[in-house]
Amino acid sequence: MNAEPQVAIIIVTWNGKEDTLECLQSLSSLTYPNRRIILVDNGSEDGSVEAVSAAFPDVKLIHSEVNLRFAGGNNLGLREVLENDDPYCLLLNNDTTVHPEFLTHLITAAEVDPRRGLVAPKILYYDNPKVIWFGGGVIKPAFGYVRHLGLRQPDEGHCDQPGEASFLTGCCLLIKREVIEKVGLLDEGFYLYSEDADYCLRAAKTGYKLYYEPRSRIYHKVSRSTGGAYNLKKWFRRYQSLWRLVRKHTSPITYPLFLLNVLFELLTLPLNALLQTLKLKR
Repeated sequence: MNAEPQVAIIIVTWNGKEDTLECLQSLSSLTYPNRRIILVDNGSEDGSVEAVSAAFPDVKLIHSEVNLRFAGGNNLGLREVLENDDPYCLLLNNDTTVHPEFLTHLITAAEVDPRRGLVAPKILYYDNPKVIWFGGGVIKPAFGYVRHLGLRQPDEGHCDQPGEASFLTGCCLLIKREVIEKVGLLDEGFYLYSEDADYCLRAAKTGYKLYYEPRSRIYHKVSRSTGGAYNLKKWFRRYQSLWRLVRKHTSPITYPLFLLNVLFELLTLPLNALLQTLKLKR
């Protein structure tokens, strides 16, 4: 066991210069020494590449002429990892900041068990760090049900128990190299959303454990790259991706369950939007 295996941190950005610079600045304070950063630029037109090159010359830049979205952008970084000797990679949203010890806790958790292939931290709202955005995750493919535990709830200890999960968010996801070699890359057939859920299911089917480590913490500005709060367009994109997830991982006999779930959520969409707004204003 290597106490400090090298980690390649993959960050994808698209016209997110200021968020990306703040994310990179927070990473410069990490206590974990053995890491490198790969920034994939998805065809930004806001000067992101030039700004990062000037402020963080040690960051490896991969530039795409077009926006490959979440899966395609991260896959460029994952291919770079496979071409090198990094034992771990970390997918990290550019609209996050991190606690200095977050990576140390993730690696410690991963190294305990060779079958722990994916590990994720507790994620708090950047604008309200006393409120949880991700406190573990659950997925039920037949229903197209993918949920963050603790979402929008006060961080009062109820999501502080580490343990196995059925879903981990791709917002911040530590992945062992051998998982990438056996499971493969992210599925670029997902236009937006559910790429991480699909990868979790594929990893679990291959025999790997998914682990939630709440001692590790980061802060998320939440959906800045996709437009922020609840709206019908985001809802449609989400369920479009969930439909692909259901068809990929279940049989047709379960499809009515998914459709009932869609109908229920559509009917309650206005109420959910109102509740989200009220909770985030607290």
